[in-house]
Amino acid sequence: MDKLALIASRVLLAQLFIISGFGKITGYAGTQGYMQAMGVPGALLPLVILVELGGGLLLVAGLFTRWVALALAGFTLVSALIFHTHFADQIQMIMFMKNLSITGGLLLLAFPGALGAAKSAR
Repeated sequence: MDKLALIASRVLLAQLFIISGFGKITGYAGTQGYMQAMGVPGALLPLVILVELGGGLLLVAGLFTRWVALALAGFTLVSALIFHTHFADQIQMIMFMKNLSITGGLLLLAFPGALGAAKSAR
């Protein structure tokens, strides 16, 4: 059951990055403009797409899971800090908390053993 739960976790977390990566491709100009408005160079968009699509696909495949999960956790946390800290806007606060939750899930993928959440199972 534990193995099945980890596979499900990988796939469920990965889908967000895969869909977001494709969304950035289809809405390239808008995404680039939003990044620039937030002080992030638009020239970084291809790298962002590579991280999201590549990282998501690697998670689904179960390849380099620890390193990919750590990279995506860092990426997600930095994204939260850059794009979602306008807490007067409730939507932005929810997006910030969503990113923190995703970061937590990715850290559990990276360290599913001793650092896992189930203290009662130890």
